[in-house]
Amino acid sequence: MARIEALELIEKLSSASLSVVLAESCTAGLAADLIVQVPGASRVFWGSFVCYSIAAKQRMLGVDHELILRHGVVSEETACAMAEGALARSGADLAAGVTGLAGPGGDGSVPAGTVWIGVAGRGGKSRGLVFHYTGSRNEVRLAAALDTLRELIRNIHKI
Repeated sequence: MARIEALELIEKLSSASLSVVLAESCTAGLAADLIVQVPGASRVFWGSFVCYSIAAKQRMLGVDHELILRHGVVSEETACAMAEGALARSGADLAAGVTGLAGPGGDGSVPAGTVWIGVAGRGGKSRGLVFHYTGSRNEVRLAAALDTLRELIRNIHKI
């Protein structure tokens, strides 16, 4: 199944002459791995930032500390800021940022399985979508990585 999403993303980006960059936190590079398993990914895949800690999000992507304090690290605002930061630091046309809590256990304000995916494009628009997954930590991570690819596919011509 993952190969189908990755192949569709690569084909759609290729036919539109677009490239993509990822900013991954809770998926820790898993979405990038799904993409690069498909031959020809290098035509459209710029690369990926794995920004697991808050400090990495700030230093590597320029996510504002005040934004994280105001909205939380697992939020639409942070996911979109991650995507926008990756876009600004790359030569790509489209970006996705993914941040969440894979579990086990929540952090008191965010239940385990909550993941935000933000998508940004060079047109200056970004949008985020929340997902609530169940299952083990790695099941949540895989589901989030797959939904990251799906959100990119859905937004290729919208952002």
